Amino acid sequence: MKLSLDYLIREPKIKLDKNPLILLLHGYGSNEEDLFSFASELPDDYYVISARAPYDLQYGSYAWYAINFDADENKFSDNEQARKSRDLIARFVDELAINYPIDADNISLLGFSQGAILSYAIALSHPEKVKNVIALSGYANEDIMEENFKKNDFSQLRIFHSHGTVDQVIPIDWARKTKPFLEKLGIASVYKEYPIGHGISPQVFNDFKTWL
Repeated sequence: MKLSLDYLIREPKIKLDKNPLILLLHGYGSNEEDLFSFASELPDDYYVISARAPYDLQYGSYAWYAINFDADENKFSDNEQARKSRDLIARFVDELAINYPIDADNISLLGFSQGAILSYAIALSHPEKVKNVIALSGYANEDIMEENFKKNDFSQLRIFHSHGTVDQVIPIDWARKTKPFLEKLGIASVYKEYPIGHGISPQVFNDFKTWL
């Protein structure tokens, strides 16, 4: 069966009846090979699956949604495309659980940048599908969450989020607003900052692995 998204997979080295899943969601202009490069460093009992975003920017670059610039060089996101990608990834998670022996109660989303923004949107719109979120260099955007998301039960959801203090792509202020936003919803989260730009350092990697 053809699934909704193209993907790379690392099977668990330790096979259980059902194994947990980490789904990797890359950033704007990247592809599924980017985050998959550290799949071998992730825990042995997990399925590690890296999905490719649906919008083709050419030359091996993909996006989950368009980012447009206006005459004053303001960036704005195509929220309609973002919501479509949110639903597409949620469906993809269901398809993976049908096609592989995945523990549907132990699914983690690991997103970078655009992938992190979407990880929040999926987890807050469908907390029954997601146990853990690792959101690196992103922020929570309410505009792309399901309309009544605040009524959801977030008691089982855990979030690790981090940001570089000198991030030139997504301002640190946007990331800093996310923790109080999650706290207001009663979501357990750990937030860390690092003296880096828009990227993932070894320190970030070690911290989220320990947290997981």
